Amino acid sequence: MVLWIMAEVALIGSDIQEVIGSAIAIRILSNGFVPLWAGVIITALDCFIFLLLENYGVRKLEAFFAVLIGIMTLSFAWMFGDAKPSGKELIIGILVPKLSSRTIHQAVAVVGCIIMPHNVFLHSALVQSRQVDRSKKGRVQEALNYFSIESTIALVVSLAINIFVTTVFADGFYGTELAQNIGLVNAGRYLQEKYGGGLFPILYIWGIGLLAAGQSSTLTGTYAGQFIMGGFLNLKLKKWMRALITRSCAIIPTMIVALIFDTSEEALDVLNEWLNVLQSVQIPFALIPLLCLVSKEQIMGTFKIGPVLQIISWLVVLLLVTINGYSLVQFFSAEVNGAVVATVLCAITAAYVAFVIYLVARAVTFSPRQSVPQEKTIANSDN
Repeated sequence: MVLWIMAEVALIGSDIQEVIGSAIAIRILSNGFVPLWAGVIITALDCFIFLLLENYGVRKLEAFFAVLIGIMTLSFAWMFGDAKPSGKELIIGILVPKLSSRTIHQAVAVVGCIIMPHNVFLHSALVQSRQVDRSKKGRVQEALNYFSIESTIALVVSLAINIFVTTVFADGFYGTELAQNIGLVNAGRYLQEKYGGGLFPILYIWGIGLLAAGQSSTLTGTYAGQFIMGGFLNLKLKKWMRALITRSCAIIPTMIVALIFDTSEEALDVLNEWLNVLQSVQIPFALIPLLCLVSKEQIMGTFKIGPVLQIISWLVVLLLVTINGYSLVQFFSAEVNGAVVATVLCAITAAYVAFVIYLVARAVTFSPRQSVPQEKTIANSDN
């Protein structure tokens, strides 16, 4: 139950960011005619698009996601072309990354944005959407190989998009006074002032890319919310009802945020930072149970991950937990004032660390009640 609550909190936090991002994009593309709260309402309606497409099958839904990601990639690639950054410096930065003490928090926040906890559940659940003869080991292995290729391609595209966006802003604003003032709300305006119109105004290219990114993420968030609710609680609800519940959990707080902070750019950016931290601290609660389950032969049979991959995976989790802890200490020390608040946050941090340690201990000592024969393990993998 605690893990389910953690997953839902992470999902709601992510959805708030994505819905606000879409609403900001709508405001940009409408030349400021549509206010932020109205953009949130428009974005909320994408839930019905999701339900409509899902009726035609998972492949149609995935094709729609691919179109949105393609639009996003092309938009940000166009921005990259307009900026004309140094290719040599870019390659050096990728191969030999350097961080100063002032940029670690932003780097950790980027990790939290990319490795979204609810997407871990979504990718695992989508494995079950393929029609595979689970009684045949070869067919299951073939499906696993294709999913590995698909995940790799998705990560490469994600890397490319992040390189495009980060490079454009770094090339234009690094080392300037404006760098401290740029946030999600005003980024398009600063891009327009820096790079000008060109063949197509970069402000609207940014808006199109932001809208595609927000729509893609909100739809996948709704999809992930269904799997999380069904998987943790085993609720057998109708698709429209479950989608309505998961979307309402995100839209209601987002609407409150939009109404309160509609004209406050700084407040929205601070909120965005806090939500990035929220995403980051939730990652262990998805990864540790996942590693626990896929390492057990009683659950996975011959498809359990090997010792080398186990060690690498646990090292990655340890690294993420460590940088999360460092980021939290930095963030709270900079943002929090007052002895009472600091004491409460210390208590929360201690509880967080204790729960992570508990999860690791459970993962190490966890043993299913009974071993499942290999044939049944494959045949019943939907469970």
